Formats: sequence, C-alpha cells, structure tokens
Amino acid sequence: MSDLRAAFMEGMSRAATFVAVATTDGPGGRAGVTISSLTSVSADGEHPSLLACIHHMSPAATAILKNRSFCANLLAQDQQTLSDLFAGRSGDDHATRFDRVAWEAGPLGQPNLTGASATFECRLATALLWETHHIIFGRVTDVRLSDNPEALLYGQRAYRRAIHLPPDS
Repeated sequence: MSDLRAAFMEGMSRAATFVAVATTDGPGGRAGVTISSLTSVSADGEHPSLLACIHHMSPAATAILKNRSFCANLLAQDQQTLSDLFAGRSGDDHATRFDRVAWEAGPLGQPNLTGASATFECRLATALLWETHHIIFGRVTDVRLSDNPEALLYGQRAYRRAIHLPPDS
C-alpha cells in the first residue's frame, strides 16, 4: 500500500492547482488554513456552490464546522508569504496568524484576506468526513474580485504562476 501512496503523491504533485486560504470566524473561533483542494461545484441553484477539503486535525476545519460559515480566499501570485503563514511554515501558532495579515470581515463576518485575487464567502451547506479530510460544501453568498486576476499556483512541490501559451501553429 505504501508504494501506491507514494505513486499517488507523486502523480498528484504534478497537477498544478491554485492556492487558497480557508478562513472562518464566529463562536467556534477565528481560524485559517492554506488549502489546495478547492473547486467549484455549481454556478446554478439557489446559490453558487464550492467545496473545500481540509484535514480533520486542522483547527480551521473544527472552527468552520462550528461557525457554519467560511471564506475561501483565492490567493494572488504575490501572496506566497501569506500561503506559507497559513500553512504553518512560519512556526507561528494559529492564534497569531491574523495579526500578521491585512483582512476585513465580509457580510457574514468571515475574514476576507486583503489582496486575494477573489474571495468567496460561504454558508456551510454540508460536510462529510472522508477518511482523513472533511469535504466541506459551501453556498456562496458573496464574491469579491480584486484588480489582480493572477492566482498563485502550486505544482511539482513549488509555487508556480500561469503563463499564456500561444495557440499551436
């Protein structure tokens, strides 16, 4: 099984994905965590919807489940330091992370990180614990777009940026 896991990890490292920070605030506390598993579910329905996968041991997952709302902050390509901070790479504890970044509360009171390419404030629709991760579904209630559409990417175990490729001739 460990060979399968190693091959899976290597294969998935080759897929570039955008970097986001899931943030939350409320009775369950203020928390945030860097995630690479964020995707749209649907633009239709009562509200657009998205899902985020967060490790079950993350304080952010516990807080989101208690607060019943969260914000998915899609980071801009110049926000690597912010990604590292919320990934825990700086050694800071969870309580001080928000002291080191600029943010403002959105309409639901969720932390919207300043400079993010886009923020999606959500009400928790449902969550499912799948082995080691909570799959968290959110109904999007507010979207804020910055002037910077260039998202921070992560692939092959490093930060990346998207470049335009000319069409094949």
